Formats: sequence, structure tokens, C-alpha cells
Amino acid sequence: MTHSRSQGKQLQALLDRTNWASLATASGTGESLPTALTLLTSPDPLIRESALQDALEPVTHQNSIYEATTPVALYIAAILDHPAVTAADYGQDATTPRPRATLVRLLAWLGDTAYDANDESVAIGESGEMRAFRDARPAIFSAVRALLGHEDADVRHNAVVAAIPLIEHPLLTEHQAALAGHTRRLLATSTDRRHRDRVLDALRAWGHDTSGLENATDIAAGEHYALLRAARASWEGGYSEAPPF
Repeated sequence: MTHSRSQGKQLQALLDRTNWASLATASGTGESLPTALTLLTSPDPLIRESALQDALEPVTHQNSIYEATTPVALYIAAILDHPAVTAADYGQDATTPRPRATLVRLLAWLGDTAYDANDESVAIGESGEMRAFRDARPAIFSAVRALLGHEDADVRHNAVVAAIPLIEHPLLTEHQAALAGHTRRLLATSTDRRHRDRVLDALRAWGHDTSGLENATDIAAGEHYALLRAARASWEGGYSEAPPF
């Protein structure tokens, strides 16, 4: 109980020290975000589900990063170990655990946002909002790292995928070898196409030979992506308008 009260005070301090009304979001400013963020730790999973949309969509709409994105990300990182977020939800019979939906969604959101601010995105064009998020990567990674060995595969795999773009930070590259081990374990069990693509891409970028890690579906996906790239190149080479995909 003492820990819970202490964590609650720390979370409130995170909210109080941010001038949310002054921060831009996709829909205006962020004055409503503290309420939505607070509801993410509600004991009611239905309330948490609703709060996910209200808290996350305004700050990453259309894969964009806004002024309010980094404060939200830091708050999300701070609640990854909150009891309401980490506990398995139960069905109506209270005996069958449901996936840790909130925790998985939060990790997936952190990962997607980190990819939107990764080195490749910066090469296309960097903004002040993107720099702010990139500067926060060590703090976010510290929270995500604690979940890399989680007993729940969905949690564990989303943590691995989220960690990949986070460790591009110069202070975090030392974690690359350890994370490579986690990615290999993911490949041994996961059938999620998106997860497999991201960890295979990461391993290749880190100089690993992935030929022994790829299965038939990985190879087929790679061939499909190559065809899409060729079609896109053909469109861009023959027309002035962007391709319709």
C-alpha cells in the first residue's frame, strides 16, 4: 500500500509539472490529457480501454509527433509497472485470464512512436518535437527493458519490438547484443508478421546473418515486399504523381 501511494504521488507530480494547455496536439492543445492519462490506471479495464484512445490518439495522429507526445510517453513509461496495468484482466467468470491488453497496447504505442522518431525518420526530416522524444529514449527504455523477460509472450514481444528503435540512442547502443538475444527468442516462437519483420530488419542492421532464422513465411514476405518496391519504383519513374499505395 505504501508503494502504491508513493507511485501515485510520483505520477501526479509528472502530470503537475507539465503545462499541458500550452502543448500542441493533433486536435488543439493538451489540457484534457491529464484526465485521460490518469484513467489509464483505473482498476476497470473498460475505462482503461476508453482512456487509451483519448490519451494516445491526439499525440500521435497520422504517425506524427507533437509537443505533447514526449510528456505523454514519459508518463506511459512510468505506469508500465503499475498494478492496474500489469495485472491480467479476467472474464465474466473471473477464472479465465484475458491478455494484459492495456500493457500490450502501451508498449505497442511506445514502439510505434519510437519508430516514428528513429534515425531513418530523422534522415527524412527532424523537428523539435521529434528531438524531444529522441532525448527521452533512455528514460523510456529503462521502463521497457524491465519487461523484456516478461512471462506473458505478448508483453515480452511488444517490449522487444519497442526497445529496438529506442536503443539507437548513443547511450543505449551497448544493449544491442543483449537485445539481439531477445529478438532471436521472439523469432523462435512468434508468428506475428509485423514483429518478425521488425526484429529481422534490426538483426540485419546490426550485422547479423538472419538466413538461419527466417522461415518460409519470412522469405515469402521478403519477396512480396521486393515486388512492392519494384512497382513503386516503376510508378515513380514513369509518372509525376505518387503511387496509390
